[in-house]
Amino acid sequence: MTVKQLSVLLENSSGSLVRVFRLLKDADIQLISTSLADTADFGICRIICSEASRALEVLSSAGVAVTTSDVFAIELDNRPGAAADAIELFAREGIEISYLYSFLLAGRGVLIFRTDNIERTKDIITQSGLNNIADSDMELRRLTEA
Repeated sequence: MTVKQLSVLLENSSGSLVRVFRLLKDADIQLISTSLADTADFGICRIICSEASRALEVLSSAGVAVTTSDVFAIELDNRPGAAADAIELFAREGIEISYLYSFLLAGRGVLIFRTDNIERTKDIITQSGLNNIADSDMELRRLTEA
């Protein structure tokens, strides 16, 4: 019910992000979504891609500081307020969202997020009928053909 997200620790210097993207490009791994946050000393690039396990191997082998984590991915209608409606379900249950990012793909909204209560989040997704996206769906070809 979750997808693998890569979290890459980057130096705040010119070229560090392009190195990561180039390694993935050379391995023919498709980026689906990225999010970049920074502090004074480093940045964290969160990546959803077509082959998370292989991407982890590629980046680790190249000496890149990278970890994986499980995050939720839900598909929403592409309409104003769809994200608010979905997130409200979790807020009503007191579930905290650590971070969230979103994108549009094939005319559908996708929310990627991490919560403080994985099991309860799974229950809410199932009970509310939200369309969950799994790791097996995280190939750009599959999402765009759906």
